[in-house]
Amino acid sequence: MAVNVKPLGDRVLVHPIEEKEVKKGGIIIPDTAKEKPQEGKVVAHGTGKIDDNDKKDEFTVKKGDTVLI
Repeated sequence: MAVNVKPLGDRVLVHPIEEKEVKKGGIIIPDTAKEKPQEGKVVAHGTGKIDDNDKKDEFTVKKGDTVLI
């Protein structure tokens, strides 16, 4: 079931990218040895932050960008 989530303000919704189970050298990494995901894909972002001069700051990332988390 899909849920429609829209971040508010200057928030960004990121979906973590799982690392592959088999590395290039053919080594299989078990689940217990894997680290937390370090990269993610931007799914959605809010409307932006309003600064002290009532000017809206635009986001530098857009939907579909890969980011470090």
